[in-house]
Amino acid sequence: MNEPVRTPPFAPFEWLLSGRYLRARRREGFISVIAGFSFLGIMLGVATLIIVMAVMNGFRKELLDKILGLNGHLLVQPLESPLTDWKDVADRLSGVQGIKLAAPVVDGQALASSPFNASGVFVRGIRAEDLNRLSSIANHLKQGTLEGFDDGQGVAIGRRLADQLSLHAGDSITLVAPRGAVTPMGTTPRIKPYKVAAVFEIGMSEYDSTFVFMPLKEAQAYFNRANDVTAIEVYTDNPDRIDAFRKAVTEAAGRPVFLVDWRQRNSTFFNALQVERNVMFLILTLIVLVAALNIISGLIMLVKDKGADIAILRTMGATQGSIMRVFLITGAAIGVVGTLTGFFVGLLVCLNIESIRQFLSWVTNTELFSPELYFLSKLPAEVDFAETSAVVIMALTLSFLATLYPSWRAARLDPVEALRYE
Repeated sequence: MNEPVRTPPFAPFEWLLSGRYLRARRREGFISVIAGFSFLGIMLGVATLIIVMAVMNGFRKELLDKILGLNGHLLVQPLESPLTDWKDVADRLSGVQGIKLAAPVVDGQALASSPFNASGVFVRGIRAEDLNRLSSIANHLKQGTLEGFDDGQGVAIGRRLADQLSLHAGDSITLVAPRGAVTPMGTTPRIKPYKVAAVFEIGMSEYDSTFVFMPLKEAQAYFNRANDVTAIEVYTDNPDRIDAFRKAVTEAAGRPVFLVDWRQRNSTFFNALQVERNVMFLILTLIVLVAALNIISGLIMLVKDKGADIAILRTMGATQGSIMRVFLITGAAIGVVGTLTGFFVGLLVCLNIESIRQFLSWVTNTELFSPELYFLSKLPAEVDFAETSAVVIMALTLSFLATLYPSWRAARLDPVEALRYE
């Protein structure tokens, strides 16, 4: 046997042999089929992971933007006594650095009705200047205007509620509150008609179908509030740093208050979303893992089939390292090409996911993304660079690890034994 000739790692002949092994002949077609399924498995696994994680991120971002665009990041509620000094408290809170808006609100539930239908609604009394500073409302008006909101008897309602009650801006809506005037016969419901001053569309079906905005003074009278408010909604410039505002808000309030931040108010929803996201990641990672196991089985079969070739290469001077690198390149090529293809397919789908959803809905004649069920009017996708990089690195690592054992086994093959049984 010739002495092994030392060659630099990943020499041209190693790449040449790897490419030759990837292009199997007819009698080696089964090995080529396994390699093809491995490639498809990794590609689909990576693409699906990227798409699902992007959709989950999009869900969280869209819902967070819409929830925090309408509800305050910090809810200031009174303790010990009603919030009758709400004007002074709101002014002091507005002066805290980092707070964009402190809006006093009066909240209550009512039944909204029209000549055509009726629905339960959530009524929020708010000042006109505060409502105009809520971009989620002021920038998404579909009908009417908020001008003179405080002056008249007008209210602003969501588009889905308007559609449900068959109302337009300028029409009349009747609100029925269970607690109205106190009479000798008991408390009677309060029934009062209001003009629909504006129709807004946030894009979150739950809010568009239930919220009714009313002038603050009118809401105080309607819900029998003695010049006090339910709470003060505080909006900050950074919701993720809400804990940093707690001390400053408590001090600025100048009275006993109870604080509830947006994470506490929506903890069940966002925790469930996070758990679902983590579980989906683990489940879809199994697709990539199965594809990596297919690489192992395919390479082991390839090593068995190429035993004589390996023996001849060894007798011609190829080192164990060269043989190992040949099969490393062969297996890694499947993983790398599959991962990169899956990466580009995933990004392409994420960029056009709403168009794809509409096309599939048209083809199947079904509603694949119901706004009533998922709260949003369209399917969102937000690609996160760090998560996408983690998916790609994970797939490449699994693909590389899958090639180690078959490559090591090929390098350890005894040339004499391999040729003896040919």
